[in-house]
Parts: sequence; C-alpha cells; structure tokens
Amino acid sequence: FRSTRPTYSFPLQRIIMRELFNNFSDTWLIFWLILFPLTYLLHIAEEYWGGGGYSAYLMRSHFVELSPARFLALQTLGMLLMLIGFVVSIPLRFPLTMLTIIAAVILVNGMVHSARSLFEWDYTPGLITAILLWVPLGVISLFNTYNNMRLGRFAFAVLTGIAISLLVELIAMRGGRVLVSMSRQ
Repeated sequence: FRSTRPTYSFPLQRIIMRELFNNFSDTWLIFWLILFPLTYLLHIAEEYWGGGGYSAYLMRSHFVELSPARFLALQTLGMLLMLIGFVVSIPLRFPLTMLTIIAAVILVNGMVHSARSLFEWDYTPGLITAILLWVPLGVISLFNTYNNMRLGRFAFAVLTGIAISLLVELIAMRGGRVLVSMSRQ
C-alpha cells in the first residue's frame, strides 16, 4: 500500500529515492540495512576508546559505574539484537519497519550524545560518530521510510525506536544493570 502523502520536494531526492525503493531489487534495501551494524561498530569503538571511554565518562560525569567489560557485553547484545531484527525482518517482510525502528534508535542516540556534549560543554565518547554517521543515517532513513510506509506503521516504528532508546539510556545510567538487587535498595 503506497502512501498518498506528497513525495519529496527536491527533484534529485525524488529520483534517487524512487530508484532506491521502487526500481531496485531488495538488494539495495539490504545494503542500506548493513550500514547500521557497520556504523554501530565504529560507534562502539569510539565509545570504548574515545575520551578515556564511555565507562570512565559515566563515572566522571554521572557517578555511574559501568565497567568496560559490562559495556562491551551490553554493546554485543545490542549488536546481536539489531542483526537478529534485520535478519528476521527480511523473510517476514517488514524490513522498512525494522529500518525505521533502528533509524529512530540511532537518531535519538545521536541527539543524546549531542545534547550531553552541549549541556556539559565537553566531548562525550561516541559524539563524533553520532554526529557524522548516526544523525545523518537516522534522518535520511526516517525521511525516506516516511514516504514509503503508511503513517500509522511509521509512527508505531518511530515510537518503538524512541522507547528502545529510552530503555537503553536507563540501563546505561544504572550501570548496565537491568534489575536492582534487594541488598542495594
């Protein structure tokens, strides 16, 4: 079902996206989906090594203890969930919905990195890849899926991505702990 909403206002965008989504095979969509795990690896590397690492940043700025080992374990889990989501979405025929969800997740993550850096007036590990890779990838992906999905499905996918981002942020601010142990209450 094609949306009846207006298409792109710029002719070049219209031509490129029409070719990408309508005339190319699913190979191009799969290629686009592969960009997400690849940029995620770069983002993880920057968060791990940049500015002393995200674990040190959390302790220094927010007094949150998240060991580098736990950080890597959580990032590995995130990567696996992303890959499983993409792999499952292709045969079950919802890759645009999955793309929209992940695009919303990375866009919100990029915005959180940017906001923290502005608010704290300091570099936060992951900021460079967030600004240069994730914000543009998220915006471009959402802009394009918006014009190729029903509004209700698009809104559901974006809200799901935002909810996932909030959950990830909550887990990070709890030092990577999902549950609170009874002895710490």
